[in-house]
Amino acid sequence: MEFTVIQGDVAAESADALVNAAGTSLQMGSGVAGALRRGANGPINEEAVSKGPVDLGGVAITDAYDLDADYVIHAATMPHYGDGRATAESIREATRNTLEKADELGCESLVIPILGTGAAGFDFETGAQLICEEVWSYEPTSLTDVRVIAYSEPEYQTVTDIADQLQS
Repeated sequence: MEFTVIQGDVAAESADALVNAAGTSLQMGSGVAGALRRGANGPINEEAVSKGPVDLGGVAITDAYDLDADYVIHAATMPHYGDGRATAESIREATRNTLEKADELGCESLVIPILGTGAAGFDFETGAQLICEEVWSYEPTSLTDVRVIAYSEPEYQTVTDIADQLQS
């Protein structure tokens, strides 16, 4: 499986599946969810919410509508109750469940952002380390191309440094 780090907007990417950084209610608000919702140009939020709530670390699948993908995998790293904060375990579990679901769907390509580090408040560098470790150690059945995406140049550099350390 090819594991690369890219910079950009997840909603502008082309892949079999794009990943949404979701809360357990699956309500698509701001950040990654907002970008995907706007790019989908369809009832993706309503479809996502109809499949929730999900457990922390759980995933749900929706159509990608006008996004250049077949599916959006909504990975719940933050609770929509209590403090609303992601944890190391919720990030690891959501990443693992995302990879497994993509394989189950027969996806060959996947683009995943650094889950749990925006509105969910988890430290970006630590979150990137957890996600890269999960991707790096995953043994796929259909996935051949997994791209971890960072939005800004500094975030991209952080994720690239982490990925380089894992691959050396």
